[in-house]
Amino acid sequence: MYAGDIMTVNVNLAGLPALVLPCGFVGGPAGLPVGLQMIGAAFDEEKLLKVGHIFEQTLEGCSFIPPFVTNIAA
Repeated sequence: MYAGDIMTVNVNLAGLPALVLPCGFVGGPAGLPVGLQMIGAAFDEEKLLKVGHIFEQTLEGCSFIPPFVTNIAA
């Protein structure tokens, strides 16, 4: 078990649908990834996936390439 699992165990035990989406990277030398976890109502996966799709369409112009990869390619 990892420290980050503490954020997901309760949701999984409750049987709720959850979705995690990438949101980009934190500025600075580390360039760590940032994500958004959405939790839906029981048996309502369809609504959760629709909201996730809208979120992804809103961020369509954002690049999810880690900063260290672009530095290597340059």
